[in-house]
Amino acid sequence: MGNICIIGPTGAGKTTYLAGLAYWPEKTNPNFQITAITNDAKNLATKAENIILNGASLEPTIIDGIKIQSFYDLPLYSFHIEIKHWWQRKPEEINLVVRDYPGEIFNELQSGMSNTLHQEFFDECMIKDNLGCLILLHKWEPGNDIFYSNVIEKFINLIDEKDRTQDLRLAIAMSKCERGEIWPGRLDPELDIFKVHLPRTTNILKKRIPQQNLQFYAISTFGVLHRNDPRPNRTDELGSSHSILREPLKWKPYGIIPPLYWLSKGQYMKS
Repeated sequence: MGNICIIGPTGAGKTTYLAGLAYWPEKTNPNFQITAITNDAKNLATKAENIILNGASLEPTIIDGIKIQSFYDLPLYSFHIEIKHWWQRKPEEINLVVRDYPGEIFNELQSGMSNTLHQEFFDECMIKDNLGCLILLHKWEPGNDIFYSNVIEKFINLIDEKDRTQDLRLAIAMSKCERGEIWPGRLDPELDIFKVHLPRTTNILKKRIPQQNLQFYAISTFGVLHRNDPRPNRTDELGSSHSILREPLKWKPYGIIPPLYWLSKGQYMKS
């Protein structure tokens, strides 16, 4: 069983990403079959089917002091993933346990953690049972590189303090890559997205994280309308940072499995 944590700033789409994973219609890609195991994962799949696909949004994970008071109150999502390869008779199987960390603890790294609860979250994120972290970033516009680089450097300092530099994998993903400005860069995200738009952040990661423990990805939970119609298959809710599927019947998420495969296996997923 591979434990993975998902972190990133508020608004990066972490919960929506997990919802897309939990509710994965086999018709979207017959080569993948994803089964929600834990109650949290099953509930998320139900919400994704009945809420997101019908025109509403999922609420993000928030530390409210009532439902979420400690690390153990965070939703625990367990998935069984089968990957079918044409050259293998039996599908490849991956069992994943994923926790969704609130974006506020990522944001707080900028000024230094003062909240003991946030420190507890990061301590748990660094335990040896965790194979790696999927870090979702969603802003590529000028000015964001400074914030991201500062936060990432402090996060790497925490990795060093916990002696995880040599064995904790980091998958750095640009989420919401259905946006027209960055969609063309999805095929080589390290070169065409991160090095172009977040060069300082990229340099810090490549300098301080061993090459074998670092990969860059582009992810889109909503995807685009069609191969020949690369408009985002999402609509932003008026007066909200939330988005909903534009045409549910055309839903085809992009790139949400490869980073989990690499974090779990330490190998690239073959087509």
